[in-house]
Amino acid sequence: MYDRLWAPHGLVRYGVAPDHPEVKNCTNKFDITAKDPRLRFFGNVNITTPAAASPIPHNLSLPFSSLLKNYTHLLFSSGCTIPTFHPALPPSDRCISALSFVHWYTQHPSVAHKPPPPLEKTEHVSIIGQGNVSLDVARMLLTPPSTLEKYDVPNSVLEVLRRSAVKRVSIIGRRGPLQAAFTVKELREMMNLEDAAMDPVDPALLAVPEGEKLTRQQQRTMQLLQKGSKNQPGTTPKSWSFEFFRSPTHLAPAPEDALSSTRPLSLTLAHTTLSDAKRAVPTGESSTLRTSMVVTALGHHGEPTPWYDSALGHVRTVGGRVVDEHGHTLRNVYASGWAAMGARGVLASTMMDAYAVADTILSDAFPGEFRKEDGDALGSVVPQGDVAKAAEPVLADVVESDDPPAEVEEGLREGVVTDYDGWKLVDAEEVRRGEVTGKERERMGWDEARTFLSQVKSNQ
Repeated sequence: MYDRLWAPHGLVRYGVAPDHPEVKNCTNKFDITAKDPRLRFFGNVNITTPAAASPIPHNLSLPFSSLLKNYTHLLFSSGCTIPTFHPALPPSDRCISALSFVHWYTQHPSVAHKPPPPLEKTEHVSIIGQGNVSLDVARMLLTPPSTLEKYDVPNSVLEVLRRSAVKRVSIIGRRGPLQAAFTVKELREMMNLEDAAMDPVDPALLAVPEGEKLTRQQQRTMQLLQKGSKNQPGTTPKSWSFEFFRSPTHLAPAPEDALSSTRPLSLTLAHTTLSDAKRAVPTGESSTLRTSMVVTALGHHGEPTPWYDSALGHVRTVGGRVVDEHGHTLRNVYASGWAAMGARGVLASTMMDAYAVADTILSDAFPGEFRKEDGDALGSVVPQGDVAKAAEPVLADVVESDDPPAEVEEGLREGVVTDYDGWKLVDAEEVRRGEVTGKERERMGWDEARTFLSQVKSNQ
């Protein structure tokens, strides 16, 4: 397993909100797998292609071609790492992606040397998008640091949050509450924030259209929105709101404060309604919202990799098998999760897809032999004639040894590449440091982790 990040677990470590520690329990499953001597983990390795460079300066860059002679099978499980921006909201120091905000509070290696968001100068944050990530960002901004400090939040992040001037968060979506993508669990957590209250939603927006049958989640969402937050509006130091049926069209400094370094922004919002196809369409009306910062949470797409389809935003696949630009299935090349399906679904659905693709790999490798425990055959084997249409074999038919490419072996010796045993040492030390201050863990960055591992090795 090759990982661009020096620590394993991907989004579990660098994407899950700190106040959701129960979601991270899936790492226990990975620990069991990682102890199998047949699996080797190589962290801090970026598989490079001519079209993509690593966003992490300390990565070992490994050309994709270096893998091909060392392995007989290949699986892309690289996710979707590039945020989708709104065309009316170009990125700037005051208009950032939710991904960069999440990377900041999880101490992602790609932002290690970038400045934190200027929260000490920010009173009002407008979040574009109404999915779970939007609510994660809002919750981090509105939750007292004294509550967050027991979780896996780096001290450097807590220091910024303690200086934060944020008093209000607006969560903006182009459609209505019945189309919002957040889950009931995340909405309930927002309703129960200890120092913040929700502005009541216009009752007209909570009226169910005649003849429309709601799902159970929609019913519970509407009930929560009708009930409102635990705290009454006006009784807390912070507040938040849902702005339904609003779509951004322009962002500019507020004209009357054009010379101020902390000038507010003017966010123009088109008013929308639903078409018969449930799509947001403009009504012709608009309004402006005075804000200090905009955070866009509009989804993600993949980055250029072999067999990446820019129109799809991910690797081209059929049933987990990678196909080339001509639609020919590539022998022994697979993809799973967001890399194969695009940025949709939660951890549980991604995990189930991974299991399914693993079954497909086994059924291709052992046709007629591999079966589920219930006796049903797994997957459909791709006819060899279709596989043979690929112009050239991609991977080796056989390999002479289990060794990784020479560049990786050298990286391991020099301490540039991490292995799983090294990670477990770092993991234990992070937990130990956290226990000293009564928190879940205190994270290390790459430089500190590399120094720590070097010291451990020299003491052995």
